[in-house]
Amino acid sequence: MIDFDNLELGLPHAVNDLPAGGLRFLQPASGYIATLVQGEVTRERDEYTGVRPGRLIRGRL
Repeated sequence: MIDFDNLELGLPHAVNDLPAGGLRFLQPASGYIATLVQGEVTRERDEYTGVRPGRLIRGRL
């Protein structure tokens, strides 16, 4: 769920935290009310809730 009136993007920045020193870019965002995964709230008011539903899928489905 998104609060469009308060939606903001921060400046993108590079992070070297992937295997073998791989680089990825992150861009913070605020203004999200909640993020749901499989019906459970994983982020609420821009903070992680600690809930991690779902599972890692490897290979073919």
